[in-house]
Amino acid sequence: MPLVTLIYDSDCGFCRWCLGKVLAWDRRHAVRPVALGTEEAERLLAGTPAGERMSSWHLVESAGEVHSAGAGFAPLLRSLPGGSPLSAVAARFPQATERGYRAVSSRRSSFGRFVTEGAKRRADLKIAART
Repeated sequence: MPLVTLIYDSDCGFCRWCLGKVLAWDRRHAVRPVALGTEEAERLLAGTPAGERMSSWHLVESAGEVHSAGAGFAPLLRSLPGGSPLSAVAARFPQATERGYRAVSSRRSSFGRFVTEGAKRRADLKIAART
């Protein structure tokens, strides 16, 4: 049973590729992907201001707590096998985690150029298997 729901941008090839890597790591199937803009995403993000919903990825814990952008890394990593040490680092340095997230997300189209169509297709298959 999923412990967290990861809400991602399905229009972004780099985002889908990253999610595919997370799902490959997630052998316990603790992460459930949901695309931004879907009815379910809107329901899960009801407490998040509309202007912030499309500005980053979001992690929703089973109790309904929403973590967005860099703040989502600690709980995400905590739910992955062997991720607890990295989760502790992310929790200990939240400003650095947020800056790192923003640095990558603001350049996702540049990074996306390095993600092959085959890699995107493989990620899409992993995502489809979990939805």
